[in-house]
Amino acid sequence: MEDLKLRIAGVIDESIVDGPGIRFVIFTQGCPHHCPGCHNPQTHDFASGQLVPISKLLSDVQADPLISGVTLSGGEPFCQPEPLAELVRILKQGGKNIMAYSGYTWEQLLDMDNPAVFSLLKQCDVLVDGPFVEAQRDLSLQFRGSRNQRLIDVQKSLAAGEVITIS
Repeated sequence: MEDLKLRIAGVIDESIVDGPGIRFVIFTQGCPHHCPGCHNPQTHDFASGQLVPISKLLSDVQADPLISGVTLSGGEPFCQPEPLAELVRILKQGGKNIMAYSGYTWEQLLDMDNPAVFSLLKQCDVLVDGPFVEAQRDLSLQFRGSRNQRLIDVQKSLAAGEVITIS
């Protein structure tokens, strides 16, 4: 495995609020969206954070037998699709569930016509899409911050050719 590097703001070793089950959360560094009221504004600067080999992240995930999945948050994960697609490919082989947050919508991601973005997207199980909209903030939503964001079943959506949400 070529040891690609990922620019991250940080990780959470075990989380129960960033997706189903016990999850390892990777906060990518760099975000073009700058949503007002963003929960992680420190992740916006593309030059900040730290470069970490994906092999390090992989070994951290594999070292914890309680981890059922990995959540890609940010920042904007789809701004670093190459290293994340490789990391996710290996994690999926190990049976991990993959969830990603993106300020881009499902439709915008598909319209990018970027093979690395599509490679990352098609390996995800769940996508929370769309920017955080402060006026639509809703703390009662599961795994989302605002009502415009969708909880998408990626595999069912790809198979159907349309967005299939998880209720």
